[in-house]
Amino acid sequence: MRLRHVLLLINQLNQKKMKMNVITSAVLLTLCLSTATDSTYAGNNGNTVAGGSVSGTVKFEGTAPKPRPINMVADKVCASQHTSTVFSEDAVISSTNTLKNVFVYIKDFKGTAPAPKGAVSLTQSGCIYKPHVLGLMVGQKLEITNDDALLHNLHGTPSVNKEFNVGQPKKGMKNEFTFDKEEVGIPIKCDVHPWMKSYLHVLKHPYFAVTDENGKFTISGVPAGTYTVEAWHEKYGTKTMTIKVTDGGSAMADFSMSKK
Repeated sequence: MRLRHVLLLINQLNQKKMKMNVITSAVLLTLCLSTATDSTYAGNNGNTVAGGSVSGTVKFEGTAPKPRPINMVADKVCASQHTSTVFSEDAVISSTNTLKNVFVYIKDFKGTAPAPKGAVSLTQSGCIYKPHVLGLMVGQKLEITNDDALLHNLHGTPSVNKEFNVGQPKKGMKNEFTFDKEEVGIPIKCDVHPWMKSYLHVLKHPYFAVTDENGKFTISGVPAGTYTVEAWHEKYGTKTMTIKVTDGGSAMADFSMSKK
């Protein structure tokens, strides 16, 4: 009887040990599955889906136009804020013929994503809109601030969304706007200072970028698939190409633009 009791006790201990191992393995598996790498994003159904990136350079073909100086003599306060010549940003071309301020985006992405809680900022500083080109998502806040001690007005003239025209007579004033429809190329201007202009782009997804001073861009976290990528510029129009994005991969999309 004593031997049987000992054997029974050993069997019970082994069963408990096996259950602990199963529980430990299940916990570790759950942690592994719930950890996403940098190349993943949360899909529309909440599942973790791998993604890739789209990178490229936008070049200008032909002889680059000379930078166009902005004449601020009509407003001495504006002119006094600059110690050197200010040039228009409607065609910023580098010494290597790359093009800044081109909006590049996935044109035919079918999904949607919730709007980020953080606002996108547009500032009026030195009687210039900064940045010149920007993008945001449907439902995301656009915060426009007057950093100048003089009157500006915010005049947005969309084709699809609602037009707005708001005055900001004092430094530090802020206004917030949201847009409920997709629209590319919304002009925002100041009627007081006609050289002031910026362009806004509104999408249902976050897969867009603006080229930097070297004409380069990168769009990260793009779900795997085949897409049409469009490059938009205020003076030189649009260019498109088809690219294929793979999980963890990097698709290339180089564009060339020229005078119309």
